[in-house]
Amino acid sequence: MIIDLRSDTLTVPSAPMLEAMFAAQVGDDVFAEDPTVNALEKMAANLFNKEAALYCPSGTMSNQIAIKCHTQPGDEVICEKNSHIYLYEGGGIARNAGAQVQLIAGDYGRITAAQVAAAINPDEVYRARTKLVSLENTTNRGSGSCYQFTAIEAIKNVCRKNGLALHLDGARLFNALVAKKETTQQYGAVFDSISICLNKGLGCPIGSILIGDSAFIKEARRVRKVFGGGMRQAGYMAAAGIYALQNNIERLAEDHLHAQQIAAALANKNFTGKILPVETNIIIFEVVEPFTAKALAALLTEKGVKCFAMSETQIRLVTHLNITTAMVEKAITIINAL
Repeated sequence: MIIDLRSDTLTVPSAPMLEAMFAAQVGDDVFAEDPTVNALEKMAANLFNKEAALYCPSGTMSNQIAIKCHTQPGDEVICEKNSHIYLYEGGGIARNAGAQVQLIAGDYGRITAAQVAAAINPDEVYRARTKLVSLENTTNRGSGSCYQFTAIEAIKNVCRKNGLALHLDGARLFNALVAKKETTQQYGAVFDSISICLNKGLGCPIGSILIGDSAFIKEARRVRKVFGGGMRQAGYMAAAGIYALQNNIERLAEDHLHAQQIAAALANKNFTGKILPVETNIIIFEVVEPFTAKALAALLTEKGVKCFAMSETQIRLVTHLNITTAMVEKAITIINAL
């Protein structure tokens, strides 16, 4: 039994999801004529009480499209220093939008309204124009930590007072919604644009959705084409997204429970240092002697628990819908035996 905890991007479609994909009606999405893509976009927009949505191949593309639409070359984007849009999207903010970044040191990837206010540049000719604030929820390098919604509302107030757009990298937003018992409508009301991934905890093989008002999505569609993201008979993949939104959200609580169970086992080991708070499906923990992070990751992989060292001292484990209760029990047994 191989227990692959490297990432929730490793999920594969279930049999019912595959059936939905095979049965999809398709057309040419560049002409906006794929009925299944259109249905997915309408479903996502309605879910967040927004006007429109755009289906994209990846979360990186949907984030980068949003940044491009919200900014002009030379503008500045405020985000947390460990944000995915900054660290893991290939320098796209600079390359694609010609914008620069104002980084904030947050708390497990979360920033505050006061920090945002302090990071806004004055309106002076020798300073970049601050145009966009981007938040990440859940936070990837923050071990799946979630914002309190009141903190997001406070940041929105700062953005409103200063004429700034507010974007959400919601790659794992549904994990946060399930953990915090919040609603999509709450998020739709405060964010100008929202990117949600279908290809992580929701179990789709591909796809992300960018959500916003009609004018924003019209421009986003143009930018998607420029970025090479225009797809033809994409309905086969979009059907997986419809299935996921209808069936795979509430079950995320099971992934969260599995993560907490594994973290509890790690807490009892002498090679485990600090474990970051486990709110959702990500576990990040420090490795101390007699192991290094790289050596422990190699040993766990050798014994059937795939993982990787995300730094010289830390290992990340991620639970997902292809990790069963039996797999979690087996992983705990392996950890206990080390």
